[in-house]
Amino acid sequence: MGFTEASAVRRTGETTWAAEVAPGWDIMGNADGGYTLAIVARAAAEAAGRPDPFTVTAHYLAPARVGPVTVEAQVVRRGGRLATVAATLSSEERPLLALLGTFGELGTYEGPERVEAAPPPLPPPERCAPVVPTETFPPPFMGRVDLRLDPGEDAFGGGSGPPRVSGWFRFPDEEPVDTLGLLVAVDAFPPTVFRSELPLGWVPTVELTAHVRARPAPGWLRCAFTTRFITGGFLEEDGEVWDATGKLVAQSRQLALLPRG
Repeated sequence: MGFTEASAVRRTGETTWAAEVAPGWDIMGNADGGYTLAIVARAAAEAAGRPDPFTVTAHYLAPARVGPVTVEAQVVRRGGRLATVAATLSSEERPLLALLGTFGELGTYEGPERVEAAPPPLPPPERCAPVVPTETFPPPFMGRVDLRLDPGEDAFGGGSGPPRVSGWFRFPDEEPVDTLGLLVAVDAFPPTVFRSELPLGWVPTVELTAHVRARPAPGWLRCAFTTRFITGGFLEEDGEVWDATGKLVAQSRQLALLPRG
């Protein structure tokens, strides 16, 4: 099942939508955070009447599992260019994710540009390490996306070094990555701390913010994620996503929890 189908929503009321957390989009039984964020953002975009998430912030309240879910989305403010929406993803009335996002239509505004960064230098996708899913680790979710990791930063390969992971991203079967698909891209890579030489397992996301800067051109996306601070039981992870033309299309920051023990 491709991303668009797996993240589909169906309006059931003035402010409510129904959806399904699809099988295979999970990490150790819990649905990937970027995937669940995309489900909520799809409903929020419909509520806003605007197609693109300019900025979304999600707080993860409980793990999402395979099965039916509901989204309640209400417009907080509607302006001429942007609309802000508050939304909650729930399962059997248990809240799983709370979102606040601003939506609009990318490509309709112009302004000065100054970019003081560049896409991460990567070998071509065919020379990078593909992530092959298993029943456990790497998790089944890796079969729903096509990841190619920089061989020098292969977090699944047991390497060590600075807490940084970079590589290529796309959906299988040439499914285009739209602006909602970018929300999956910013949370699809293995955690940077896998390369930190610390005795850490999977790190659950507490909060994830994504800024979508442009609609991506067709083709592979270059992605890079870094962590500078692992302290106080938490870590941050900053991400950049660049499209095939070398344009910055998304940025992200998430706060993750270091499990005890």
